[in-house]
Amino acid sequence: MLEALVDTLLYEGYALYPYTPSATKNATPTPFGIVYPPAYAEGNRYAFDHLQIEVVVAIEDPDTELEGSIRFLQASGERHQGEKRRIDLPRTTVAMLAVAPPAVAFDFDGLVGTARLAATPLPGGTVRMRLSVENATEVEPGLDRTGALTRSLVSTHVVARVHGGRFISPLESEGCTNVNTWPVLASDADDAVLGAAIMLPDHPQLAPESRGSLFDSTEIEEALLIHVLALSDEEREQAATQDPAVKAMLERAASATPEEIMALHGRVNVGDREPQRGEQGEPEATYDGVTYRPGDHVLLKPGENNAPQDHLVAGRSATVERIYVDYDGKIHLAVTVDDVPGQDILRDIGRYLFFNPTEVERLNA
Repeated sequence: MLEALVDTLLYEGYALYPYTPSATKNATPTPFGIVYPPAYAEGNRYAFDHLQIEVVVAIEDPDTELEGSIRFLQASGERHQGEKRRIDLPRTTVAMLAVAPPAVAFDFDGLVGTARLAATPLPGGTVRMRLSVENATEVEPGLDRTGALTRSLVSTHVVARVHGGRFISPLESEGCTNVNTWPVLASDADDAVLGAAIMLPDHPQLAPESRGSLFDSTEIEEALLIHVLALSDEEREQAATQDPAVKAMLERAASATPEEIMALHGRVNVGDREPQRGEQGEPEATYDGVTYRPGDHVLLKPGENNAPQDHLVAGRSATVERIYVDYDGKIHLAVTVDDVPGQDILRDIGRYLFFNPTEVERLNA
């Protein structure tokens, strides 16, 4: 699953709807995750000539093994047609990494640089693992971005793995320096971390209904498939001739059946398994001395600058169905409006209205 996820993310932003080379937004790839040549990055505060993740690993002993890999696209031609590249750093024990961190030099048709893997011991049976890649390609001064991209690592993604240990979530780790990437836990056993070129949550997954990468897969895939089908014959032909990868994507999208497109419309899983922590919300939450629990009745009092539709339920009583607390500690009350037809259906499928405690008044305990 991780390999399929990395392959999809590698092409995220590769070509955007309407997928034609004449579209302005397809003139160059997106900037995040690009490792530029040093001479270009030096004169641009938003460009980097390196990429690095640092992650904390809980290990069993010094013989615990770490390894890493670098994946990216190498651009060529006016359209920056991407060719997949991969650099693997050997599986090495924590003890050996502390003594002799491995470095792998690479040269892909004149695109040169070095990938490195290192580990620093920390207290409490943990180490800080560093996986990095640097671009050392020499270019002429004054090179513009279009020219610089032909000597860059494009859509760079890194994968770190541990054998005999587990990673602490990069989203919760302190003292780590991450450059030009967004690392997250990427396996059920927390033995892999993915440094991505877009912001992701821990344990990202591909939807089982997905028809495959559309190069802007963080959008609504159902809509993208319909957009592809809505392209004119001329637009589709123009897009298909620019790049074999784009052509394959268009063919995959065009072959989707009506049933497959409808499967992308939405999904509700109903089963007998025990809900995981957080899925059903918190049992209670207290704000300004008032404790809220599921089943409480509240009076809705949305503020003046809220969503336009909030005035439709202002002054109505509602039932607190679930309570969520986000990463910032903010409380969100999921409610259904009392005495409104259809609320039982919304409750069954988990479609709620959300208010914070400043927008409600508790009517009963």
